[in-house]
Amino acid sequence: MRLPFILARRFVAAETLEGTLPIVHELNRKGLLVTLDLLGEYIDEKALANEACDLYIDLLRTLSRERAEHGLRATISIKLSMIGQKIDYDFGLGNLKRLLAVARQTDIFVRLDMEGSDVTESTLSMFEEVYPDYPDHVGIVLQAYLKRTAQDVERMCALKARVRLCKGAYKEPASIAYQNMDDIRARFIEYMQHLLLHGRYPAIATHDDRLIDATKRFVAEKSIDRDAFEFQMLYGIRPETQVQIVQEGYRMRIYVPYGRMWLPYFTRRLRERKENIWFVLTNLFRK
Repeated sequence: MRLPFILARRFVAAETLEGTLPIVHELNRKGLLVTLDLLGEYIDEKALANEACDLYIDLLRTLSRERAEHGLRATISIKLSMIGQKIDYDFGLGNLKRLLAVARQTDIFVRLDMEGSDVTESTLSMFEEVYPDYPDHVGIVLQAYLKRTAQDVERMCALKARVRLCKGAYKEPASIAYQNMDDIRARFIEYMQHLLLHGRYPAIATHDDRLIDATKRFVAEKSIDRDAFEFQMLYGIRPETQVQIVQEGYRMRIYVPYGRMWLPYFTRRLRERKENIWFVLTNLFRK
């Protein structure tokens, strides 16, 4: 595993939290916000799911200490499939509530990642169950390429929930997902505009210049405060652009993956969609 991790280091901060924290501090010094993403997914044993939930809770407490002692600015992102969602809905929901109770105690925001379409409705349903009790400490992700997302954007705006909008990286059939990139971009822009007008502090997650520029134009046209939303990008992808966007007066958050489960995470993504391979290769050379 040593040699491959040298190759993954561009996109994965470290295999341990201890190795990741100095990177988070450095990103903060550049004016960048951070969300930490402990890698792993699709756990199918209750004992392992409980362990994963405990790891997330330990992460919250560590970030709380780092904030108090060193001023660190970071939130976390979690995958519900890591804490029991695929094993049993109520079991996964119980772990989520256990985690969010600590998130509220430590005052750290938790984003629920969106995974494959097999868990989209389960993820949204679980989110809607916990949101009334934790409105300031939990948010959701919506994927522009899914054909159901127009309704889900309305659904989340009605809640005034915090939404992270992304294109979507999983391979999904044409019956439920747009396949053409121009169609996906058009839907992304439509949802971005709706979230900026009617949502609550949306996160516009993209590395696509066309979508970034469209967001900037819309914000300017509608006189939307630049502090009313944030851009988001992945660690290691266009780092110079990330800093440039901050220097222009926008907020930028970097998703920083870490952990020992990086190999299945990347191989699964690259195996699922040829666009993901192209994305990684082209962004090796972009600033």
